[in-house]
Amino acid sequence: MRIISFCADSITDAAERGFFDWVVKQDADIICLQNLGIAEYKLRDDVFFPREYNPYFFDAADGKSNGVAIYCKQLPKAIMTGLGFMDFDMDGLYIQADFDNISIGSLLAPSVPDGDSEAQIRKNNFFEQYYNHLHKVRNKRRDFVICGNWGIAHKSSDIQDVKGNHGVSGSLTEEQQWMERLFHEEHYADAFRLVNTDADEFSYWPDGEPGKNGWRVDYQVVSERLIPRVEYGAIYKVQQFGKHAPVIMDYDYELPESAF
Repeated sequence: MRIISFCADSITDAAERGFFDWVVKQDADIICLQNLGIAEYKLRDDVFFPREYNPYFFDAADGKSNGVAIYCKQLPKAIMTGLGFMDFDMDGLYIQADFDNISIGSLLAPSVPDGDSEAQIRKNNFFEQYYNHLHKVRNKRRDFVICGNWGIAHKSSDIQDVKGNHGVSGSLTEEQQWMERLFHEEHYADAFRLVNTDADEFSYWPDGEPGKNGWRVDYQVVSERLIPRVEYGAIYKVQQFGKHAPVIMDYDYELPESAF
């Protein structure tokens, strides 16, 4: 099973840069997209609806911010939109495809403009609720892969300019501790780091210039039973489709053939 995750920061801009031309050649089983920046009904071009995939979207209420999508080669048994969080589910932050024994999620963390303390409090609240959610679902008899822009650099090795980004949202001690708890107390894992421990693997450049001020905030987080099934991981940097780069992960796992 191959899963590609990409935070587009405008799916129309990414398409113009050739993202869909590239991604349909990668033979991925699942493509998870975040921060589309446009409502589904406004996507008129066929490029957004490749014939090989069944696409599902979850828009923000305003139809122009956030937004997530998941493209599946096999028809899922169910699609879940939102997480049941009253203060966040209208923001278009999460969509999930359920198959027989595995669920694949596309997640977008709430954004925090520089110096916006209220937005940071809101982001912290989201992740507090999300931790409780992940604690509950880990006891279900299914596996999980949660892909997306988590808005947190787990360790200092995931930030190119640690000193210059001190105190910036995504590098805060409490955020990194949150992720540490998720991995060590709830036994989820950062799939990419299971197969690649290089210190210069960044997936996001706030200024849009690869090589400068890099962050790794785009993850595919897997539940415990999938840890031994992670085979390969890479961040695709040959072409630039936006400020983020696609994350490609291969798993020793076969999705069931669609029964529909």
